[in-house]
Amino acid sequence: MNTERLLERFLEFVQIDTTARPEADSYPSSPGQLILGKRICEHLAAAGIEVRQDEHGIVWADLPANVDRDVPRVAFCAHLDTSPELPGAEVRPQVIRNYAGGDIPLPGSPERVIRFDETPALRQALGCTIITSDGTTLLGADDKSGVAAIVEAFTYLAEHPEIPHGPLRACFTCDEEIGHGVDHITAYKMDAVCCYTLDGVGTDTIDVETFSADEAKIVIEGVNVHPAIGKGKLVSALKAMASLVNRFPRNQLAPEATEGREGFLHPHRMEGTVERAELRILLRDFETGQLVRQAAMLERMISEVREEFPGIKVDFEVRKQYRNLRDGLKNEPRVVAFAEEALRALGRTPRRAIVRGGTDGSLLTEKGVPTPNLSSGQYTPHAFTEWACLEHIELAARWVVAIAQRWCDSEAAR
Repeated sequence: MNTERLLERFLEFVQIDTTARPEADSYPSSPGQLILGKRICEHLAAAGIEVRQDEHGIVWADLPANVDRDVPRVAFCAHLDTSPELPGAEVRPQVIRNYAGGDIPLPGSPERVIRFDETPALRQALGCTIITSDGTTLLGADDKSGVAAIVEAFTYLAEHPEIPHGPLRACFTCDEEIGHGVDHITAYKMDAVCCYTLDGVGTDTIDVETFSADEAKIVIEGVNVHPAIGKGKLVSALKAMASLVNRFPRNQLAPEATEGREGFLHPHRMEGTVERAELRILLRDFETGQLVRQAAMLERMISEVREEFPGIKVDFEVRKQYRNLRDGLKNEPRVVAFAEEALRALGRTPRRAIVRGGTDGSLLTEKGVPTPNLSSGQYTPHAFTEWACLEHIELAARWVVAIAQRWCDSEAAR
């Protein structure tokens, strides 16, 4: 692998603003995703790789097989967008080479520090190259570490035709962070026996389960009159919504109070006026059936607020987002097994994990393309203290190459 090239491209990618915009009615939801996709096309085309950006902004790249036997096509996927929860524009990366340990101050925001004692993963990065933002934005390693790893792996394979592999496909999606990553992808388009997303935290980890997920939207309409004459007439949508939010559990069924396989309800976005207020809620659980129970809990809370605030109108809807990829992976057991064997071939020890979130792989698996999620050298996503380790991104790229080789084995091709 070309480590400096990998770093250079990663730094280029994170400085392109690809923040997903949930309020947009276009795909992709932000123009920066198209810009990043174009740059990926230019990098891969320069390596002689067949690549195109389709009408939806999704980038597709293909490496033909270089062996004379039938080998199933394997795909790799990462997403171009970054989370809308924090700023993603004007990213100013900080590069720390030969990290010696200790706290990492973020220069643009002195009050924000990545604490060594509070960040166990930093111990695995001693002597490595660490990349952070300046603390005023996300870094964007979620998922530009995965993007950079796949681009480097495909470039490396193109430069080393002596490495045997079957047909390989790379797919770079848009708007994964707002649940639309694979809206325009079908199993027919992917045309692969399986896919691997590189969107995981850390190293050596294969995510084999995700949350099942829905999002609820609640709109409350109040009665707005001039406050000077509001007695007996004015009904505040804001106060009604505040009352609703106050009913959410705090010590259970909340992200700040759960871990492991525990699900939650998470009100994550609220806006409004006296006349109209809107609330968005994440529903999450590893067992899909629990989402129905969570929605029923919300309906009970809404009924209580209707009684408390006569005159309000409430609209409540729940939108399906993704489902646990666990069941789909059972249909093709080689997918996870070969990823583990490939990592062992690199002298590493694989670890299976569950992820308290979702990836494009959750939806791809549901569409018929088994897709576990691989770690890609990113850490603390969706936070100002997000960081990445260059050597761990490089390991992810090497893992892609090793997986390609494992699927090329004569036994795997049967």
